[in-house]
Amino acid sequence: MEKKTIWIFVITIVVVFAFVFVQQLITSSNEQSADTTAEAVQETVVEEVIETQKLSSIYHPVSYSETRETFTVETDYVSVDFDTKGASVSSIKMKNYNDANGDLADVVFKGENDNNAFLLYWGNDIEDPVLDNFSYTVNETQDGISVVFTKNYTKDNGEAFTLTKTFLFKDGEYLFQLTVDVNGAELKESEYAFTIGYEPQVGPAFNVLKNNNYDYRRFYAGLIKSNGKVSRSTVKLSKNTFYSTQDFKWFSVTSKYFTVIGSPVNQEADYLYQATQGSGDISQTNGFFISVPSDETEASSFYYYCGPQLKTYLGSYYSGTDNAWGIRGLNLDDAMESGSMLGWLENILKALLQLLYKIIPNYGVGIILVTLILKIVLWPLTKKSMASTAKMQALTPQLNEIKTKYADNPQKQNMEIQALYKENGVSTLGGCLPMLIQFPILIAFYGLLNKHFELRGAMFIPGWITDLSVPETIATLGFSIPFIGNEIHLLPIIYTVSMIFSMKFTQASNANSAGPNKSTTWLMTWGMPIMFFFVLYSAPSGLLLYWTVQNALSILQQVYTNSKVFKDGLQKESAKPKKESKAVLKYQEKLKALEAANKNNKKGKK
Repeated sequence: MEKKTIWIFVITIVVVFAFVFVQQLITSSNEQSADTTAEAVQETVVEEVIETQKLSSIYHPVSYSETRETFTVETDYVSVDFDTKGASVSSIKMKNYNDANGDLADVVFKGENDNNAFLLYWGNDIEDPVLDNFSYTVNETQDGISVVFTKNYTKDNGEAFTLTKTFLFKDGEYLFQLTVDVNGAELKESEYAFTIGYEPQVGPAFNVLKNNNYDYRRFYAGLIKSNGKVSRSTVKLSKNTFYSTQDFKWFSVTSKYFTVIGSPVNQEADYLYQATQGSGDISQTNGFFISVPSDETEASSFYYYCGPQLKTYLGSYYSGTDNAWGIRGLNLDDAMESGSMLGWLENILKALLQLLYKIIPNYGVGIILVTLILKIVLWPLTKKSMASTAKMQALTPQLNEIKTKYADNPQKQNMEIQALYKENGVSTLGGCLPMLIQFPILIAFYGLLNKHFELRGAMFIPGWITDLSVPETIATLGFSIPFIGNEIHLLPIIYTVSMIFSMKFTQASNANSAGPNKSTTWLMTWGMPIMFFFVLYSAPSGLLLYWTVQNALSILQQVYTNSKVFKDGLQKESAKPKKESKAVLKYQEKLKALEAANKNNKKGKK
């Protein structure tokens, strides 16, 4: 393979990896900058720190007689654990989804010392939550199941009021309503009456987010633009904090598969939105807060969606007939992880994968079959590429002969090589074009397998690949290996071996190649697979399965093409001594003419 072609291949690989991982880095962490392509990003960041006022010393509970209790309320979708301390939620388990241990997946994930969800703060100071014990009642009516917490308070001036927090749940919904009502007094002591916070991490449980490309926790905000449309933006934190008084449709903290979204029912109010990323029992602790202005006279209600990141549920709030709440125009699917520019291709591949799953209910088998189908569909494109590669390999002896013969004349050497390629129908760029055409499919499949919800917990091979959405582990060491960690994954090793063999078969220059191509060939055959091994070591099993099968099928295709080319006698023909090609002869005649002209010029000067 010529150096020019190899460089095109290398640059293409680099561009693809840059595209995939830069796309991840754009929104990979809340500590990094927001997505600069979103119109709302710069508008949503408030530079000055909004003044807060501690009001916990002004509002006093009437009594501390209530004892702390915990209790559970269930619908057909969720099991919610409540705590009378702070009238809060400690757990929201989803009945239809399990975690890695086989237990019900919990949207609310927190450490022992972290706060519960949906605590209330006086004003907009999020340092001191209301942790008094509330009295409560649980009521089941035709509207759903309501949990009503109440607590009596007095101000320093003796004015009394009752604080009521009401949670309302419905069957068939991951969305519930939280209403906060203050009866008997107006909370005018600061600009904001109170704040509701979601502080825990989004589940399911984890110890450490090992690779932010494949697992993450991110903040998103849906800004209501002047034309009424919602623009989703990645939230930028400044010193681990975010403040904004812009008009939002919703605010969310999202994991790879689950999300918590908060949306005020009354969009007209001038709410303050805050987000934090701070220290806690769990790494990368996140929380977002919504502060209600003190001039609000009515009870304040919020919708909270705590559940899977699936369009089936999130997309049901366009029309009032598609959800139990009768909600219209909430458009929570805007909060979903958006796909790449190849989202349309991801959807096609997803539909094909789901169709195969209906026939054979195993997503691992489905990934293999999709890979096989793609190889068959793309065979007309890859056939010419592989045939060209095989021909170049068959011509290696003659190429080496030309390089030796014209070692001192690179220009003539190149002319002879190009003439040899032309006579044998070999195109140096023909091998790269089909490869470039296949890269969009590769990128789309990467995006699909990295976040396809149905792969979560999907088993391929019992006892080995039990979850296609995470790396498989065959052993856990008592120590850590640099760049790898303490978990040993077998699939990355198999993938790397398959890539090395694939590179060997698709390299046009073999071990007998002379000149600088040897070092480049080594880089392609060994360097690239080793680099990919470390980059993809923590990749989901489904993604590595696809690339391993792809490499295996590429090897089979190249072996078949090589055997066909050799069978057609190209190697035998190329081994015969050939006369100088017409192009070379023409070039030699041109050189002789130039030399003669130079001699005549010299004689004329004398």
